[in-house]
Amino acid sequence: MGKPVDVMDKVETLAWLRRISGDIATVTIKRLEDTLPWYAEMPPARRSAVGLVAQAGITSFIQWYDDPGSTPWIASDIFAAAPRELLRSVSLQQTLQLIRVTVEVTEERVAGKGEHLREAILLYSREVAFAAADVYARAAEARGLWDARLEALVVDSILTGEADEELPSRIAALGWHGHGEVAVLVGTTPAQFDVDQLRRTARKLGVDVLIGVQGSRLVLVVGRAEAAPGAEDTITDLPFGEIAKRLEPGFGAGYLVLGPTVPALVDASQSARAALAGFAVARAWRHAPRPVEADDLLPERALAGDPLAKQTLVERIFRPLQSHSADLVSTLWAYLDNGRSLEATARELFVHPNTVRYRLKRVSEVIGWDATGPREALILQTALILGSIGTDATRRRPTGARRGPL
Repeated sequence: MGKPVDVMDKVETLAWLRRISGDIATVTIKRLEDTLPWYAEMPPARRSAVGLVAQAGITSFIQWYDDPGSTPWIASDIFAAAPRELLRSVSLQQTLQLIRVTVEVTEERVAGKGEHLREAILLYSREVAFAAADVYARAAEARGLWDARLEALVVDSILTGEADEELPSRIAALGWHGHGEVAVLVGTTPAQFDVDQLRRTARKLGVDVLIGVQGSRLVLVVGRAEAAPGAEDTITDLPFGEIAKRLEPGFGAGYLVLGPTVPALVDASQSARAALAGFAVARAWRHAPRPVEADDLLPERALAGDPLAKQTLVERIFRPLQSHSADLVSTLWAYLDNGRSLEATARELFVHPNTVRYRLKRVSEVIGWDATGPREALILQTALILGSIGTDATRRRPTGARRGPL
């Protein structure tokens, strides 16, 4: 630092600074317009707010020069001169540019007034820069906490299916970039959960995610997203099953269940219900893969009483076969009842084994499941049982019972 400042010199300097503070503010605003394009492009109201910050900085410097012990309070108070929305429209980088221009103008006006005054300006500008960083850090922290709470609320609404009119606006507030198809992934929360790494992986896979942590359960709502500009390593249009495999390391040990793909985010509750039901019964399949699709757990879900699984089995397996050919249904029943033996099935139906083989191939073509595999045989047999129960109940239900006395 320079030599100590004489008291009388300081009093005179303070009086002089107060006289020229208005001129410094005017020159600063003009310099901002000339040197900072973002400032010139701002709406008048925001330019005025930025000008208030610059004026507050100059006034606060004079107060601080009078009493350097007031640094923490004065430096933080500068940003109280502007409305709260200014933090959302002016970045930290732009704020630091504002401070630099203000300091440059002030240094030019006080040139020749002594080294001590120049050093005071440099010291004060450093304090203001730190104060600005602190203000933005606190705002970012508050925003992060609010986003986390809002995201948890959105995910909970999707899981419960209790979507309201505010859900789209809440999703938009989170910056959701997803479009088109969506699927829900349910697993366990890892002991050391790195949410940022999970989001980075999702971006590289060309998807956006909504993340919900519900105790030991981790839920991801996954939607296809546009690749960010310049993101050359982004992979696009992967099947959701492959996306789930790539995201799998972000989950804890245990089962990982992928719900069926739905057309849009507004339909995500359908995928969520299936994924949650599958997650609840996944332990019943001893060799379930990780991840496993919820539709591959249809038998376990149906046995647990899941009405969606029962409906899916009947509508996707029993009814298509029944409407296509009664021979396919009877052949599939016989094949499964005879332990998946072609010869035993042929004897029961009085046909050649090649006929049984042909019909089983037709079954696979009609519904997409192959009865010759043990796991798919279980799915098909469960569908036949549920379909037969429903058909029998429909057949026995009275349709023309008369009411009242005969």
